[in-house]
Amino acid sequence: MKVTPLDIPGALLIDPSLFRDRRGLFCETFHAQRYVEAGLNDQFVQDNFSRSVRGTLRGLHYQQPHAQGKLVMAVQGTIYDVVVDIRKGSPTYGTWQGFELSSDNYRQLYIPPGCAHGFCVTSEEAAVLYKCTDFYSPSDERGVIWNDPALGISWPVSTPLLSPKDQAYPSLAATEHELPVYSPSTR
Repeated sequence: MKVTPLDIPGALLIDPSLFRDRRGLFCETFHAQRYVEAGLNDQFVQDNFSRSVRGTLRGLHYQQPHAQGKLVMAVQGTIYDVVVDIRKGSPTYGTWQGFELSSDNYRQLYIPPGCAHGFCVTSEEAAVLYKCTDFYSPSDERGVIWNDPALGISWPVSTPLLSPKDQAYPSLAATEHELPVYSPSTR
């Protein structure tokens, strides 16, 4: 397993060890002790699964005040996965990083609590599995509009399939009053 800390504090890109042979492939998708040794100490309490068709964009989502860290991987197909630092006071506030996660590379992206997350499906269909550090709380659900010009995210689609909720999210600047606050002690 190779763990790469990203520019956004607390965000990690994880490349698992893949064991391929003529029968197929094996990899560990989570091993608590190894992840702690790699610096990911968070306790995961909920697993989520989604399946989407090409061009679907889900995001940019976050919860406040019950922030969720997320460990995301594509188990079928390919997605472009994005983490956005929306923590007031963070040295990388308002910046984003994006990565291809697929059922070929089995990469995982860890999105720390307080960051927004979204992904776009670039294959015909994709299935995404992610672990969360806090439970889903509908009253804490928040979001930032996917195409906020201030963020300038380079999505691989110009007219995505969006839920009505994702279409209606405000810009990052409009959410300033409710954003999480960065704490270096929590990464």
